[in-house]
Amino acid sequence: MMSIVRVPASCGNVGPGFDVLGLALDLWNTAVFTLEGDRWEITVQGEGAGRLPVDESNLVLRAARRVWEAVGKPLPRGLRVRCENGIPLQSGLGSSGSAALLGVLGGNAVLGNPLAPAEVFALAAEVEGHPDNVAPSLYGGLTASVAAERGWHVQSLPVAEAWRRRRWIAVVVPAVSLSTEASRRVLPAEVPMADAVFNIGHSVLVAEAFRRGEADLLALAFQDRLHQPYRLPLIPGAEAALAAALQAGAVAAGLSGAGPGLIAFAPHFDDATPVAEAMAAAFRESGVAARGWAVGVAGGAEVKPG
Repeated sequence: MMSIVRVPASCGNVGPGFDVLGLALDLWNTAVFTLEGDRWEITVQGEGAGRLPVDESNLVLRAARRVWEAVGKPLPRGLRVRCENGIPLQSGLGSSGSAALLGVLGGNAVLGNPLAPAEVFALAAEVEGHPDNVAPSLYGGLTASVAAERGWHVQSLPVAEAWRRRRWIAVVVPAVSLSTEASRRVLPAEVPMADAVFNIGHSVLVAEAFRRGEADLLALAFQDRLHQPYRLPLIPGAEAALAAALQAGAVAAGLSGAGPGLIAFAPHFDDATPVAEAMAAAFRESGVAARGWAVGVAGGAEVKPG
């Protein structure tokens, strides 16, 4: 028995939508799950190979174990997981959310899918610790996640068809060590009312820009006062890279999630590689190595039999 799971990267926050909005990106982690032999095994290739653990502390395996616990069964000793990672670690592109989903979806598939999609989401969000990366990676496109009376409510938001077909988004990851925890520590415990209202209004406009496929509206909407002003100073060269993105033709640019990765939107491009290259060059001119990709808006996670 074999199950192949693919989970896309994601951008949390999407500018002003702090801890609420998320966008799935066409950069993928894949895992192959099989039941064979009498011992469990996990291997990692691609991003994180040699750095990620291959014992019981591996996030994919821990997430899979939660599925077996949820149905009242022990993790089988014959579970084998082969991971091929395309999402950089600690990049602001949702690598840990992707790993949590790989484990939950793979475990669920091996067990014959006893969990409904909402239960899959809840388990993965529990393992990850927050929902704004898990939601877009599971459901695809643009999502909003809010705390509800019982768990989380996830709303898929419309994305214009023209914005689903092209690699018009540039993502760049500098060689800067910045964990989500460290990035959260710099945020203030309280913010001015004016800043909260500013972000609420601009988050609504981000969603409307994606619905319409309207570049000028996205340029207006993609502004933030709640997290980026505090986090960008932690990333050497980030301000120069954002300026380079706009100069290269992007209409909006900012942090991807908590960083250190940056994201830029270039709706007038079929392929945003020139924008990604300009951003990476700006980082290098600041003395920081960086890698970049042109990606599109991704659909949701995929599970297929082997």
